[in-house]
Amino acid sequence: MCSTKSTDSKNKLSVFSHLKYEYLAAGVAGGTISTLVLHPLDLIKVRFAVNDGRVKSAPQYSGPINAFGKIVKNEGFVGLYRGIVPNIIGAGAAWGSYFFLYNCIKTWIQDGNTTKPLGPWMHIVAATDAGVLTLLLTNPIWVVKTRLCLQYAEDVNLSETKRYSGTIDALKKITTTEGITGLYKGLVPGLFGVSHGAIQFMLYEEMKVKYNLYRNKPIDTKLETTNYIICAAVSKLIAAAITYPYQVVRSRLQDHHHNYQGTLHCISSIWKYEGWRGYYKGLSANLLRVTPATVITFVVYEHVSSYLLSHK
Repeated sequence: MCSTKSTDSKNKLSVFSHLKYEYLAAGVAGGTISTLVLHPLDLIKVRFAVNDGRVKSAPQYSGPINAFGKIVKNEGFVGLYRGIVPNIIGAGAAWGSYFFLYNCIKTWIQDGNTTKPLGPWMHIVAATDAGVLTLLLTNPIWVVKTRLCLQYAEDVNLSETKRYSGTIDALKKITTTEGITGLYKGLVPGLFGVSHGAIQFMLYEEMKVKYNLYRNKPIDTKLETTNYIICAAVSKLIAAAITYPYQVVRSRLQDHHHNYQGTLHCISSIWKYEGWRGYYKGLSANLLRVTPATVITFVVYEHVSSYLLSHK
């Protein structure tokens, strides 16, 4: 009896032994640094994604360069950094949580043996589980970030309850006027978007594994920075091209200038008024942002986690 209890206790401890703060800290560092560098491109991407041509108060841009110029002219350079506080909080929390949970789940599947190959499908399982948990934790932050990015200088007719002075003010007003559900707008397409992270991480991990096998090295052998850059960029470009439409739908649902009745209504409205191209609005700005953002995030993550783990 005592032996059984001891075994159960050890099994429980073995699960928790895979929780390593080093992955959390490295993910937070990577997400924060990339967001600080590239927030203006994220803001422009969001504005393109929600612009259906029917909201008169929304400024019209012909392209990323034109958007950059108009924002600086009408809102000053500070306009390029609207929503940066929740974006930094969200990116740090999301990447930190994602890397932390992903590595915990992956190592648990490997029974603690990091040299054991998982294969594409198990990488997808681990990434999907981590993605769902991370989204549930961070969706309110992304709603606030989207709302703040869409505070236009020309938007003089917006009601006071939908005009936000900052992150805390937005959280209070959204909760007061829309309830807790207001903080989870865009959750459904966000859940579909978990496939983006799953595809990206599967490709990233498999590329690292295949390269190490090609070099006849253990699969968890650290790579050179150039290798991380290539793996991160290629995996992100492929994942973004496949799953981008969900980001447009999520941004539209979170935008306080639109009043969609739900995810299906949003999808049908985009198709009705904009055609298939509507699902890819902001893609060029998105690729300009996410590719270097992913490279920065993953390179910082790999080096910080390696440093922390080696000095533990």
